[in-house]
Amino acid sequence: MDNLDALILGVIQGLTEFLPVSSSGHLELGKAILGDTSVPEESLMFTVVVHFATALSTIVVFRKDIIEILSGLFSFKWNEETKFSAKIVLSMIPAVIVGLFFEEQLEALFGGNIMLVGCMLLVTAVLLYFADRAKDTQKNVTFSNAFIIGVSQAVAMIPGISRSGATISTSVLLGNDKSKAARFSFLMVIPLIFGKIAKDLMDGALTTQTGNVSVLVIGFVAAFVAGLVACTWMIKLVKKSKLSWFAIYCLIVGVIAIGFSIYNQA
Repeated sequence: MDNLDALILGVIQGLTEFLPVSSSGHLELGKAILGDTSVPEESLMFTVVVHFATALSTIVVFRKDIIEILSGLFSFKWNEETKFSAKIVLSMIPAVIVGLFFEEQLEALFGGNIMLVGCMLLVTAVLLYFADRAKDTQKNVTFSNAFIIGVSQAVAMIPGISRSGATISTSVLLGNDKSKAARFSFLMVIPLIFGKIAKDLMDGALTTQTGNVSVLVIGFVAAFVAGLVACTWMIKLVKKSKLSWFAIYCLIVGVIAIGFSIYNQA
């Protein structure tokens, strides 16, 4: 992977982690476009670095919310902040179960299966279409909602299903306020990303042999900056009910991906 590849993939990760268009699906499409020789499948350290960058961008955007949550937790009372944290933990359970017990099956889906990505992008388009037409409310995410949203996050591990799109759409379709749905969706992924990094470190999956340091630095900066822009932009778009734009985009890219796959198999 050279510096240009790192820049492109960093921007893709940063933008698509928050925009409801599937970061994993777009990275698979990016690998197909750049070629396996340009973007090796085994680039775990780079993947971890760019995911860490987007997690940090989330913390920056929601820094006030996170400070309030932590302040409430350290009061050691069953307050709103403690309840919110408990909902985040509850939402993590499905993804943790899938990640622990179905890791090999998940990895098998990330082998450049463009047909799968295309089909799942169509599913994402349908979810966004219906969520865009849901009525805006002032309802907060409940504990039962948190678990259901967590299930949608686990399903979104399939490349082509947008994590933010699936979780926000599920939350909105359950009758929750759109801006609160976006806030919950972005905050719920932070513990998962840091948990994944911790697991890889303990398993010895990450080594100090990182190769070209400039590639990691460029990828990190690109993902972080793009993540800041995408996260802030997405919050505004959800409030204005513009998810239909992304539904159309996912539909177009999904059809192109399916066509590309069929053409290559012909």
